[in-house]
Amino acid sequence: MSKNFKRMLALPDLTKRSVFLWGPRKTGKSTWIKENLKDVILIDLLKSDVFAEYATRPALLRERYEVNVGKRPIVIDEVQKCPALLDEVHWLIENAKQTFLLTGSSARKLKRGHANLLGGRALRREMRPLCYPEIENFNLDRAILNGLIPAHYLSTTPQDELHSYVADYLKEEIANEALVRNLPAFAEFLRVAAITSGELLNYSNVSRETGVSAKVVRNYFEILEETLLGFRVQPWSRSRNRRLVETEKFYLFDVGLSNYLARRKPQPKTPEFGKSFEHYILMELFAYKAYRDQELDIRFWRTSDKKEVDFIINDKELVIEAKSTNMVNDFDLKSLSLIADDGPIKKRIVVSLDREARKVKDSHGEITIYPYEVFLQKLWDDDLIK
Repeated sequence: MSKNFKRMLALPDLTKRSVFLWGPRKTGKSTWIKENLKDVILIDLLKSDVFAEYATRPALLRERYEVNVGKRPIVIDEVQKCPALLDEVHWLIENAKQTFLLTGSSARKLKRGHANLLGGRALRREMRPLCYPEIENFNLDRAILNGLIPAHYLSTTPQDELHSYVADYLKEEIANEALVRNLPAFAEFLRVAAITSGELLNYSNVSRETGVSAKVVRNYFEILEETLLGFRVQPWSRSRNRRLVETEKFYLFDVGLSNYLARRKPQPKTPEFGKSFEHYILMELFAYKAYRDQELDIRFWRTSDKKEVDFIINDKELVIEAKSTNMVNDFDLKSLSLIADDGPIKKRIVVSLDREARKVKDSHGEITIYPYEVFLQKLWDDDLIK
């Protein structure tokens, strides 16, 4: 299997616009820069001597590059390690017409320190874990067990890779930055967050499981978001005749990491595999949002009596159910009929392990059942979302 992935990330012309590029650790930001940006000035803050220079004297950036012959873009890798540099970046953008690519794997230190986020002077882009069009001979079982961080997906020892990933995260993002007082409690919280990933967010339940207060749990979830290890999905809240839940869901950013932390090894035809399959489809939707349509709105629909549709896209332009069955039946379609009772929907889709695509009808019209690979091909060919 090739170790080189052709990533979907595309940045604007860096000689004309500055960009923040955010992404979780090891998703491939530095590799992408090395492979795609040749004529740039690279400042790698992971190098201790480089970091020490700029941490001690941020003005060095201005002193060195106020006069930048040829105006080569400046790449600052892991900019969150030295937030004070952003004031110098701001000055250089405004006064020297310099452009930057600023990468980071955590926004927490910048936000908590009220760092200069450049007030719209830099576009925002994201690097996600691997997605379907980036992988030759895609293997669903491998994606679910190994996850889609590039090195993990390819690994023959993914559990070792995931163990190291979590250990490095706890050491470098949490302990070294003193984000929490009780590291063992936070490590246990990570396990519980993984077990409940994809479920309605309930601070009290997680508090009972981890032995810390609900207030602390809320802060822990914020840490996961700001260090890009997790994200929220909002509920659809408008209904003509049904009472809908208004609680959001929380997902870890990678399905393999979630399964590792929860100590799961999902096997086909099990509830755990179904949960992971849904998580994986959501990862593809968020990758599509990052690379193709940053305004894409992704929500879920759930009634007070626990009827649910996995994903609602762009104000019901598209609704999607993910079912890890190899033969979708009438029972699997019930929620898609119920949500159609609540107002018009342009497209209703079930993503499944079926071998062939097919269409079925109910009183509201057609529902299309796609094998997951057909669905993903159509998604990335822009056939489903306009």
